[in-house]
Amino acid sequence: MNRKRIEIMAKPVIMPRQGQSVESCILTQWFKNIGDKVEKGDLLFAYETDKAAFEEEAPEEGVLLARYYEEGDEVPVLENVAMIGAEGEPIDQAVSAADKQEGRPDTGSGEKLSGAGGDAEGEIAKETGQIVHSGLSADGERITAAGEKAGGGGPVKISPRARKLAEEKRVIYDLLKGSGPGGRIIERDILEAIRSGKRLTPLAERKMKGEGLGIPDQGKAPYGKITSRDLVERPAEVPAASAGDYTDKPLSNMRKLISAAMFRSLQNSAQLTHHLGANASALLMLRKQVKSGMGDGYPYNITLNDMICYAVVRALKRHPGVNAHFLGDAVRVFNKVNLGVAVDTERGLMVPVLLNADDLSLTGLSSRMKDLADSAKKGNISPDLLTPESASFTVSNLGNYGVEMFTPVINLPQVAILGVNTIVHRPAILKDGSYSFQPFIGLSLTYDHRALDGGPATLFLVAVKEEIEKLSDDLL
Repeated sequence: MNRKRIEIMAKPVIMPRQGQSVESCILTQWFKNIGDKVEKGDLLFAYETDKAAFEEEAPEEGVLLARYYEEGDEVPVLENVAMIGAEGEPIDQAVSAADKQEGRPDTGSGEKLSGAGGDAEGEIAKETGQIVHSGLSADGERITAAGEKAGGGGPVKISPRARKLAEEKRVIYDLLKGSGPGGRIIERDILEAIRSGKRLTPLAERKMKGEGLGIPDQGKAPYGKITSRDLVERPAEVPAASAGDYTDKPLSNMRKLISAAMFRSLQNSAQLTHHLGANASALLMLRKQVKSGMGDGYPYNITLNDMICYAVVRALKRHPGVNAHFLGDAVRVFNKVNLGVAVDTERGLMVPVLLNADDLSLTGLSSRMKDLADSAKKGNISPDLLTPESASFTVSNLGNYGVEMFTPVINLPQVAILGVNTIVHRPAILKDGSYSFQPFIGLSLTYDHRALDGGPATLFLVAVKEEIEKLSDDLL
């Protein structure tokens, strides 16, 4: 009786699925060690998706019997992360939720089934493009299943999923710089290496370092590898500053993701920016009405940015061709406006998406945008609301910083993004023919010329200007 009770008591702790678009998470911190007692609700570990961070609580009390992943590992969603049970309890019957869903058999070994402990010695590409099955690199050095070169060099920090993909696609991963915690190579690093086509062979690496040669844009060997024969002469470098003159600060995971996204956007689209000013008199008058009403218990603090976003939504309904995604051979025009709004957070720039923004009044839009921004800053927003694919159009406002003009970068596959600048006073002709200094807010529309011509883009920008200039207190 007692034996049976113990065998069924141990419970797995799985990696949650935070949104349908999330396939894996990075385990960033353990709060408990193996053998520690835990109470239900105790923090077990922290993890993050591409742009949001979370903490997982213990589902029940007991002892932490096993940890199947360590800090920095990339963990598939619904995979076993740990086991909680009675002290000394056997844990060899655990099966992850993902395995149950896919019908995979239980190994019976207590090892996680993601391949972390059972990867065979990888297939390593020689400079000739041939594959070696003996576990030797192209220069004859043996590489272990853990990603460590025999005879020195130290272990390569790489997640199990990334290692498996690297071996399948013949990527020599020990030369890559990881974007995971602590510099660990994760799956997206391997995918980026495959996309870039720069896969340097070990012999080419030694020759590059020893002879001061450079890497070409693309290698000539199969699978995009760069061999020693592909290396080129490197331009003379300016003498480096002494070590005491600078400090190298590693990029955060968020910064690396933003950097890669911006580079891909500029590299893979035809972006052009138009600038236009809108008279902000009505905008400022409406804001004045809101501020005066707040003293009388008015429930909403509607900001200038809320008003501008409301005007943008109305303009998008007039020009649906801008409320779209470019798909390469087609343009997907959306019936609803899913508005992305750039938010500056401690972790970096995030663009949460307000779904069905065209269904909201000005006050409703203001309230929802505030909730989205708060969730983004706290890091508990759904990852599904942070993907560029979720938004049909984006607004980025730098007016609060005094920026008078800038060129926003499109969040592909969206076809355009609006940059909002600060308000400046400039001379304007009034209806009676006299001159007066009027407040104008700058609008910068960047659009993908593959999807939009200059005419339709300009007409949309004019529509935003018109919507801003006719805002009134009837909207409150």
